[in-house]
Amino acid sequence: MAIEININGSAHSLDVDPQMPLLWAIRDLAGLTGTKFGCGKALCGACTVHIDGQPVRSCSYPVSAAVGKQITTIEGLSEDGSHPVQEAWRQLNVPQCGYCQSGQIMTAVALLERNPNPTDADIDTAMSGNICRCGTYTRIRKAIHLAAEGQS
Repeated sequence: MAIEININGSAHSLDVDPQMPLLWAIRDLAGLTGTKFGCGKALCGACTVHIDGQPVRSCSYPVSAAVGKQITTIEGLSEDGSHPVQEAWRQLNVPQCGYCQSGQIMTAVALLERNPNPTDADIDTAMSGNICRCGTYTRIRKAIHLAAEGQS
């Protein structure tokens, strides 16, 4: 069955099972591999993308639910990595292994869009569903504050 979805402003017609997780449509069919598979149960946050501006775990979100909505992946934040959150991540050397970082960044961007000046508690609450096995949480928090300063 052909499903029409919009990823990063581009239309994609995909012949898939409507219940296929959006993650696999993004990675395997659209070829955008920045969104990562972590747990497959929407618990770790590695697969976070934005659907109409809201962070969503794409590993448990059926592709059919994305029809008529705007999907943004890590590749869609900016063509050259110049989004303030991406720049803050680089400036503070946030990633260690880097595997979870696209999900971390997507969650941080959504936080700053709804709360442009978050406290540590706001950040901790918003980011609590994103797991970093390397433990870069302190650098993540600092980068979110730095990005918030750059967006002001």
